[in-house]
Amino acid sequence: MDRKKITGLVLALMLAGGLLAGCGKNRSESPAMDEAVQVPQMPEASAASPDSGGGAAQPDLGVLLAYEHQVRIRMPGERIAAQATAVQSACNSGKFGACAVLGMSQSGGDDPSATLQVRIVPQGVDKLIALAGQGQEIAERSIQAEDLATAVRDNSLRQDRLRKEHARLLEFQDRKDLKIADVMTLSSRIAEIESQLQAAEQEAAQQQRRISTQLVTLSFQTTRAQENTSEVGEAFKDVGGIVTGTIAFLIRAFAALLPVALVLTVLVVVIRRIRRARRKG
Repeated sequence: MDRKKITGLVLALMLAGGLLAGCGKNRSESPAMDEAVQVPQMPEASAASPDSGGGAAQPDLGVLLAYEHQVRIRMPGERIAAQATAVQSACNSGKFGACAVLGMSQSGGDDPSATLQVRIVPQGVDKLIALAGQGQEIAERSIQAEDLATAVRDNSLRQDRLRKEHARLLEFQDRKDLKIADVMTLSSRIAEIESQLQAAEQEAAQQQRRISTQLVTLSFQTTRAQENTSEVGEAFKDVGGIVTGTIAFLIRAFAALLPVALVLTVLVVVIRRIRRARRKG
């Protein structure tokens, strides 16, 4: 083998060894690179986008609704008082959340009834209505909502204007060069603004109360069968009342016409005597 071929074979072996060493170095460094470069993971809670079928974001309509519920419940008359009392106790004890009884009325007799009006947090509305109509017939239920967004905004703007004017007047009141008349005028205006501001704050509190809670009016009435029976009984009572009223009317009419009849009788007697006296003469 000549020198040229030997030299070429050595160079080829050196090149092959260099390539193998490079491959081994790359293999030894790859785990370190994998540890250094980490792929960020998306949080499970925030990974879902509004358009991903999970939970679509609700559009903001800019409304502030005050809800009112009207519920009419029919049940046997003997149970109305106890059921109304049970609902009242559940509200007062806060069984279904913050609740306040605004009014209650009951009536007995042949056609008993009860009405209960409460203001309760939204999550307790259905539970309270379910308690009121437990095992009974919910004859009617209606829901109404009033949008208070405009009223709340106007009231907020009014409060801001009054507070700014109040602050400016207080700055003027601190001046030393004011006359007594000016001081009296400023004091009167400041008191007026404070009164208006207090009224606006009370109105804002009432608006917030109507938005954060809901008004529920529960009407307890007898069943239709008992109502029809009661109507028949009332009809019989009306018959007696009508007869009694008619007799009373006739008695009053007789009492009113009796003096007139007496006067007419006396006149007829007098006229007859006069005629008889003329005939004899």
